[in-house]
Amino acid sequence: MHDETADLMETLLFTVGLIKQAGDGGRRRLADAYAEAQATIAGIPLEPGSARPRIVACFEHFNVYKHTDHILAAAWMLTAIQQRIGERNLDGWPSLKIIADQAASLLRPDRKAMH
Repeated sequence: MHDETADLMETLLFTVGLIKQAGDGGRRRLADAYAEAQATIAGIPLEPGSARPRIVACFEHFNVYKHTDHILAAAWMLTAIQQRIGERNLDGWPSLKIIADQAASLLRPDRKAMH
């Protein structure tokens, strides 16, 4: 039986691992790609009750990068996962959201560095 929540958790944990192992240069590239992904999907309207158009766009970008640049692919995957979690109709979505938010926080500038 297919368990979407378990599949998303596995993918999310893999993505978090990539972020943590990225090093400074990789993390900067990831942060830039994540910001681009967030900006891109913000311009895509939601369908009633569904983030599907945004998720599809993320996967299109993910597929471009998955064989050539895992760092950029991970940013698009994280964005897709966040959009799916945001629909709030998965079993255990609050737990997934906590992990996804922690992953995204690794890609934001340190507040001390901003001042």
